[in-house]
Amino acid sequence: MRFPSPYTLKQIATIINTEYVGMDDFPVLGMNEIHVVQNGEIVFVDHPKYYEKALNSKASVILINKMVDCPPGKALLISQDPFKDFNVLTQFFKPFEKANSTISNTAVIGHNTVIQPNCFIGNNVVIGDNCLIHSNVSIYDDCIIGDNVVIHAGTVLGSDAFYYKRRADGYDKLLSGGRVVIQDNVDIGALCTLDKGVTGDTLIKKGTKLDNQVHVGHDTVIGENCLIASQTGIAGCVIIEDEVTLWGQVGVTSAITIGKKAIIWAQTGVSKSLEGGKTYFGSPAEEAREKLKQLAYVKQIPSISKKLEKEISKGIV
Repeated sequence: MRFPSPYTLKQIATIINTEYVGMDDFPVLGMNEIHVVQNGEIVFVDHPKYYEKALNSKASVILINKMVDCPPGKALLISQDPFKDFNVLTQFFKPFEKANSTISNTAVIGHNTVIQPNCFIGNNVVIGDNCLIHSNVSIYDDCIIGDNVVIHAGTVLGSDAFYYKRRADGYDKLLSGGRVVIQDNVDIGALCTLDKGVTGDTLIKKGTKLDNQVHVGHDTVIGENCLIASQTGIAGCVIIEDEVTLWGQVGVTSAITIGKKAIIWAQTGVSKSLEGGKTYFGSPAEEAREKLKQLAYVKQIPSISKKLEKEISKGIV
């Protein structure tokens, strides 16, 4: 998430009331999560396991809960609770805006686009030309939709990321200030949910088709011309490359990559990155041909067991 204009390190430190290491006028351009952070932006880290990764990332400012050596060319914000202070910054730069109408007067809707009754179109939403938005669709603030997009009834674009930190008294939610971006010629089925990015974009690229009841987690990027069948659940920060097919009830864990033209059969559990151009099945996912061989062998176990028992009884073994 880029700020509307550059801020200084001192200004950011004042917003969250923290100490800092760096020049007062050190420029700060935005804030982001570790996997998408860019030069000029803030990243937060609150566990020693990830200190090195954050300090060596593209981030120019590290919001951290321990005084450490500051890498050259970077700055530090020293916080007792980086998670909480990251939320303070999100709230400051991207506060919730109450809707004053069913279709916001700041929404931009393209030529020949049809919006059916009972839809909600939030603040600063942009919808391209020749789109069809069926009834009871909710499109939260700042979502971007390209041309020739069809969205079926009951779908929600821009719901919050499922991102929580365990506290002694329960869970603390990481606020979401990102967007959902849908490119041209995308079809989205009924009752789908696409979470917005925490600070960046959840992106569906052109030509991709989602069936009914598909969930896409925060900051996930789905490539061009993918097919995703019903009841598939995709966690946050996943990269699905072009022309991938996910059949029904596939489950995909967070922060992995599925390579170009991979095919994932129904009810497969994807727990790690998968190479493109192959077909996968099972939980955890394996190449389908190898998995089918394993299942064939498993089916033979009862007959092999009976044969072995007979041989033992006859003293052959």
